[in-house]
Amino acid sequence: MARVLITGGAGFLGSHLCDRFIAEGDEVICMDNFITGSPDNIAHLFGNKKFMFIHHDVTNFIYVPGELDFILHFASPASPIDYLQLPIQTLKVGSLGTHKTLGLAKAKNARFLLASTSEVYGDPLIHPQKESYWGNVNPVGFRGVYDEAKRFAEAMTMAYHRYHKLDTRIVRIFNTYGPRMRINDGRAIPAFITQSLKNEPVTVFGDGSQTRSVCYVDDLIEGIFRLLLSNEIEPVNIGNPDETSMLHLAEEIIQLTNSQSKIVFKTLPEDDPKVRKPDITKAREILDWEPKIERKKGLLKTIDYFKSKLNIK
Repeated sequence: MARVLITGGAGFLGSHLCDRFIAEGDEVICMDNFITGSPDNIAHLFGNKKFMFIHHDVTNFIYVPGELDFILHFASPASPIDYLQLPIQTLKVGSLGTHKTLGLAKAKNARFLLASTSEVYGDPLIHPQKESYWGNVNPVGFRGVYDEAKRFAEAMTMAYHRYHKLDTRIVRIFNTYGPRMRINDGRAIPAFITQSLKNEPVTVFGDGSQTRSVCYVDDLIEGIFRLLLSNEIEPVNIGNPDETSMLHLAEEIIQLTNSQSKIVFKTLPEDDPKVRKPDITKAREILDWEPKIERKKGLLKTIDYFKSKLNIK
């Protein structure tokens, strides 16, 4: 049995990780300040003897009693709306928060896993994106607060690994979707589903030709779990290489929700990546991992979750 600290544990991905470790029989300490996470995501775990919650901002000194085997640093705003509204908090949690959690890992002699992102590749000039690509990021653009926070977090993690010999892992997470996403988080799939279920115009930015490769949350959690237990120090892409355009994704969701919605086009935001697709060769070879859940099945599960949240029958 392991003892695990998950920062951002009340968030979309963090809460699913809490579930996974509890299911494995491990003891989970969930840390969150609810700046973007929600108590609803972990409410079902309260009362479980192997689950503990600490309300805390990880950019401040972190105290956790007892031993820790693993620390997974998932605390961060993670959608464009969040980091445009919370730019300084986003930078602080990627820098100060990463420093504090790495320091705790060093003190506890715990294995540390950083949740990084495909956004470290920026608006990529190579396609698909391999871990060896250094990225094309605008450090002073609106998205730079998130991109550079995560790039700094990766650099800090590797510095702790090299200088302090800390046991570290870095996962680069590509677009993920599923239950527990926030309705108003500004990402494409929640927006498309909510607008379709309400029969409102579905907003597509630009001409909709920009692509994303979306991965269902259960597949992602499995990949992260395997990476944590592996011996791989360098960053690993975890995502689904099933690439689709935003326009096609919007049309697909309108169809799956039997919606009367029509698509409307709006101006593409600054530095919005034109393409996004992970090269998962490394994950396949090292972790024996690849996504299993096809997009239609994952979208239907996500639509059911949003229906329950919106009280739509």
